[in-house]
Amino acid sequence: MAGHFEPLPGGGAAAPLDDVEISILRSLAVQLLELIGPGEEPAGTDDLLASIFNDGPSEPPADPVLARLFPDAYGGPDLVPDDDVRAAAAEFRRYTENDLRSRKRDDALALVRALDALTPGGDGGAVLRLTPDECRQWLGALNDLRLAIGTRLEVTDEDDGGELLRLPDTDPRKPMVMAYLWLGGLQETLVESLMR
Repeated sequence: MAGHFEPLPGGGAAAPLDDVEISILRSLAVQLLELIGPGEEPAGTDDLLASIFNDGPSEPPADPVLARLFPDAYGGPDLVPDDDVRAAAAEFRRYTENDLRSRKRDDALALVRALDALTPGGDGGAVLRLTPDECRQWLGALNDLRLAIGTRLEVTDEDDGGELLRLPDTDPRKPMVMAYLWLGGLQETLVESLMR
């Protein structure tokens, strides 16, 4: 897969994508949307103040991917949380997770909508053109996709990807590894395009 982003004059970025790349990106984004779910939005209220202070969940998600996408704000992997840390994390989550879920859904939906709007060229591919705002949403969605796949692959911050690259082609994780690395390349070239 060779799709990578280049800067557009006046801002934004563009990437040529073939039909397989479009299909993979769309499928991954839809799976992410299903995983994130609808969240616990306020039930049909027109009261802005009530919607701002709508209580969300206070416990971290049980699914490791969701726990990675919606981590505790306090504590960390090296800290054994005490009751005060757990209470602070629960309180923070209660007021922020619904908004975070909503933003992650919006980012993933922006990715799907941009892909659905592509007009295929004669070679079966298309050129994706993103505005600066769309680039921000794509960066968020690509990051979330990499976090989700990396969590399923049990990638740690110390991993350099070398072990994953050495997996035999017969390993059932190999397609996920290739998607993880490819998404990283897309994310990197999108960031570089925005910095030029």
